[in-house]
Amino acid sequence: MSESTPRITAQYLEQFSHQTVRLLGKVRQLRGEQATIDAGGNVSIHLNRDSHLQLNHAVEIIGKVQNDLSVRVMACTDFGPENEIDFVAAEAVVDATHRYREIFYEKDT
Repeated sequence: MSESTPRITAQYLEQFSHQTVRLLGKVRQLRGEQATIDAGGNVSIHLNRDSHLQLNHAVEIIGKVQNDLSVRVMACTDFGPENEIDFVAAEAVVDATHRYREIFYEKDT
């Protein structure tokens, strides 16, 4: 079975250090091979050469949380202009997946 990728926001980064996660956020800054997204708080992102982000677009990042709580991108999807995504609903989904973890994720062994 493949590795699970929990949906998180910035507030959950510390709990998922060295794990693969999913973040939905708004691209706020691009600096070469780094970006900053707003995912319920600012998150530093280390881009790979397949990452093609645009400012003020919504993006889903699948990546590994680093020691400094930045995220190294494994894959990303641009969802277009940020005003086309309901971020309040997305954050509610994240909160539900953490509140009722046993419904969404396999039990740790």
